Amino acid sequence: MTGTVRVPLGDRSYDVVVGSGLLHQAGELVSPLLNRPFAAVVTDENVAPLHLEALVAGLAGAGVEHVALTLPAGESTKSWQGLERVVEWLVESRVERRDAVIALGGGVIGDLAGFAAAVLRRGVGLVQVPTSLLAQVDSSVGGKTGINSPSGKNLVGAFHQPSLVIADVATLASMDRRHLLAGYAEVAKYGFIGDREFFEWLESRGRGIVEGDEEARSQAVRRSVKMKADIVAGDETEWGDRALLNFGHTFCHALEAAAGYSERLLHGEGVSVGCALAFDLSAALELCSAQDAERAKAHLAEMGMKTSIAQIPGELPDADGLIALMAQDKKVLDGRLRFVLSKGIGSAFVAGDVPEDALKSILRVSARAAGGSG
Repeated sequence: MTGTVRVPLGDRSYDVVVGSGLLHQAGELVSPLLNRPFAAVVTDENVAPLHLEALVAGLAGAGVEHVALTLPAGESTKSWQGLERVVEWLVESRVERRDAVIALGGGVIGDLAGFAAAVLRRGVGLVQVPTSLLAQVDSSVGGKTGINSPSGKNLVGAFHQPSLVIADVATLASMDRRHLLAGYAEVAKYGFIGDREFFEWLESRGRGIVEGDEEARSQAVRRSVKMKADIVAGDETEWGDRALLNFGHTFCHALEAAAGYSERLLHGEGVSVGCALAFDLSAALELCSAQDAERAKAHLAEMGMKTSIAQIPGELPDADGLIALMAQDKKVLDGRLRFVLSKGIGSAFVAGDVPEDALKSILRVSARAAGGSG
C-alpha cells in the first residue's frame, strides 16, 4: 500500500511517497516537477546494477529523458573530490536550475548529490530516491546535504530541501542484513527520542522489518518520516528540536572518524553504539532510569546490533582521544560539547553541561564490554 507524508515548509513543502514498486512510477511522480522532460541521475556502483534500469524505465514511461553518473560506492566518495566530479558532470550535462537532479542510492549518494544540487547555479531541483532503510527513514528527508572533511563527518554542507522523496520499500529486498540493521538503528532512534509507543511496536515488529515484511517496513518508514517531518517543519535548520534527531550521533561521528569512515563501522552501526552510550550516560547522570536504559539496549542487542565500543573491530582511540574527536561535532556551541540525552524511552533533550568524568567513565566501560553482536 502506498502512503504519502507531507513535509510542511510553506512554498517549499514536498511529499515523501512510501510504497512498493514506486521506481516504475518515477516518471509520473517526477514529471509534474520538471520544466522540461529531463533529469540527471546520480547513483553508485552498488545501486546502479540493482535499481537504475527500473528507475530509467519509469522515467521513460512518462517521456522523461535522462543522463546518469555512476560513482564508486562508499563513504569515501562523499568528499571534496566527489563533489567536484558531480558538479562538473552536471555542468557538462547542461543541467539547468529548473531541471532535477535525482539521487538514487543510500545516504552517501543522497548527501553528495543533494549538496551538488544545492551549490550548482545557486540551487537546482532535487529528487531523493533512497534505496537503503537508513536513507528512507532519515537522510533523504529534511534537506541536510553535505560531504565529509578530513576533520570530521558532514562538516561541509548546506540545507537544500528536495522537491520530492520516493521511498520504494521494494528496494530494501536487495540489502544485506548488516546494512538493514544499520538502517534499523535510525528507525529505533525515533522511538527513543519521542515516541515510546512506536518503540513498543518495534519490540514486537522489529524482527519483521529486518526479515522482509514489506507492510512492517512501509509502516516503519512512514512513521519515522512523519516524526522527522514534524520536527523539521518546526526547526528546519537545527537550532532547536531538530537537534534531537542527533540522538547517539555525537558518539557515532567520533567513532566513525576513529574508524576512518570505513567498512569497519557503518554509520548505522555507529548510531546503534551511540544510542547505547547516550542511554548509559543518561542513566549514569540519573536523568533516566537504569531500567529504561537497559530495555533500550536490550532491544538493540536482540536485533543483533552493536551496543558497545568493544564490538567495533580494530584499534580505536582511548576515551580522551574520542572526546577530542567529539570536539569537531557540529553541535559544539561556544566550544562546549552538547549531547542529546534521555529522560526515558520516548523523551530526549539536548544537554550542554555533561561532566567530563562521567563521559570518560562510560566510554571506558563500553570499550571493555563483552557480548552482543559482533
